[in-house]
Amino acid sequence: MRVVLKPLFEAELPADFLDVLREKLAGRELRTGEEVEVELLGKSLRFRVLLAEPSPVSVKRNTRIELSSGSVDVVDFQFDEPIDDVLTFEGGFVVLLGRKVLILNQNGQKIYSDEFEDLNGVRVSGRTVVIIHGRKKLRLVRS
Repeated sequence: MRVVLKPLFEAELPADFLDVLREKLAGRELRTGEEVEVELLGKSLRFRVLLAEPSPVSVKRNTRIELSSGSVDVVDFQFDEPIDDVLTFEGGFVVLLGRKVLILNQNGQKIYSDEFEDLNGVRVSGRTVVIIHGRKKLRLVRS
């Protein structure tokens, strides 16, 4: 179990601060993307949970706590039909949903979407997605 927190305040933190933070968070349930407050010496310190692995995670003594000064973007997707497969390529990723092929860029924005009566496979090469459909057809989608 692992939690990555980003302090939402400016301060120099001592080396043993992670142990204190773990104690203060013990028993709390944390989720990726939420903000949490920790009381310390009469002050409320705020943190953003950049990653909770798994999410939600219940903080225990053996939970690995890390601090980050950078930022991590988390984007969640939900589809109406089950996801059959996800393929990655240089331009983004391909989501296979039954007979539908959905191509998204690295930011999760739709590049291409189509449904195929007889979808036989999808392959990727560089920035090109190859869609095999029908008995004799290929469609190339380049980003």
